[in-house]
Amino acid sequence: MKSKFTLEINKPCSEKFSGFKKTELGGFCGSCQKEVIDFTGWSSQEIINYFNNNSNQKTCGRFNDYQLGSYVEPTKPNRLNYFKGIGVACLSLFSFGISNAQKENTPTEIVAQKLKNQKNTKPQNTFVVKGVVSDEAGPLPGVSIHLQGTTIGTETNFDGEYEFPRQLKKGDVLIFSFVGMDSKKIIVENKETAATILMNVTLESYLCVIAGEVSIKKPFKSKKSFWKKKFKNEK
Repeated sequence: MKSKFTLEINKPCSEKFSGFKKTELGGFCGSCQKEVIDFTGWSSQEIINYFNNNSNQKTCGRFNDYQLGSYVEPTKPNRLNYFKGIGVACLSLFSFGISNAQKENTPTEIVAQKLKNQKNTKPQNTFVVKGVVSDEAGPLPGVSIHLQGTTIGTETNFDGEYEFPRQLKKGDVLIFSFVGMDSKKIIVENKETAATILMNVTLESYLCVIAGEVSIKKPFKSKKSFWKKKFKNEK
């Protein structure tokens, strides 16, 4: 059965979270003498798991505004459909292999094509790009960095540091993105023609962050639904 509930904060807290004493899950508010759990970096599934396991206790939390609202436990995938999908994928790969074998070029054509590509390729100076990504509070872990127009990318580590996985050239564009932050596009330059260049980036938040005691609302169940379910189980 799906688990469904709605999270709300009816009375937002006016205390500054940055002034709280740090705890394992967030910070301790000296005003109300409670731990405020910082949910801003949690995924939807992590939030669902937490409130399913702690539904009987009061929770003070800090959320991005988009995290407040309704949550529904995702349904488990159908195993039969899963195995059907594998069968279709295997059949597709088999057909693809046959098709490629029929269209394969002759050795002479392959050599000629390689020579043509080498002739048209001009050598370009490439270099390593690395640095630190921060926000107003300091180094920011988990920032996504990818090369525009490709799927090549990386993420910042716990200290906000990154090193792009492949060497770049002048004019390449890196996109820095993080949930709740304005993305940044930066054109790569290498004015000093160094083998490694440092590119430190600061991201700015655009989300409203709300903290306070969490109100959990679950769907109303009528007595009629209760007796209907009970009668069905007794049968």
